Amino acid sequence: MIRFLLIVLVLFLYLLLGIPVLLFEAVLGHFNPKARDYQCLRLVQATFRFMLFIAGTRITVIGEEKIPDEPVLFIGNHRSYFDILLTYSRCKRLTGYIAKKEMLRYPLLRDWMKRLYCLFLDRENPKEGLKTILQAIDYIKNGISICIFPEGTRNTGEELSLLPFHSGSFKIAEKTNCPIVPISMNNTISIFESHLPKVRKTHVILEYGDPIYPGDLDKDARRRLAPYCQNIIQETINRNQALL
Repeated sequence: MIRFLLIVLVLFLYLLLGIPVLLFEAVLGHFNPKARDYQCLRLVQATFRFMLFIAGTRITVIGEEKIPDEPVLFIGNHRSYFDILLTYSRCKRLTGYIAKKEMLRYPLLRDWMKRLYCLFLDRENPKEGLKTILQAIDYIKNGISICIFPEGTRNTGEELSLLPFHSGSFKIAEKTNCPIVPISMNNTISIFESHLPKVRKTHVILEYGDPIYPGDLDKDARRRLAPYCQNIIQETINRNQALL
């Protein structure tokens, strides 16, 4: 319980003390937008790493060298709120996450998310959802990577299970031919969700797969891109379970 309270305190202090930082970054952005963006990225990453340290999370990372030095679409399985901390803390390039629109309810948090190029998906409104995907496509074209969890929500089912991947998520790569980088995560639910409200020391496995260029796939694989990528992540988490 102490770990949980400390993490909440760190988040609260970051958002509170970050108010003048956001104002400074807004001014800096008028003169040097790239410097502003990377300063925001590194500040948040440092905070996420500190929160993972408090949580006692030990991370085994595999395949990080496979990530190409260009804007990519990251896709991953999703079982924990800590998935965002684990993956975002390792992004070398500017990367926006696609989050549910309900996150807009939280002041300051939403401001930081917007500053980091996060997008907010309305899952109940197809027209608004399409606008979000089009904005993500525009970000990729402008050099900003996108990360999305294609299951659409946190999976609370059986260990190693996956919810069906939503095909709309992959339009971002299909329309830009940017590489898709699969992210496979094992045991992240054991950090927090499997024993609420306690945060416990946990060993997690994080593996980056080979980049997938939609244009290089055969016609059948392109047509079934969502299940094709889901199978890759399923096989990876099945294999990596033995490493825990």
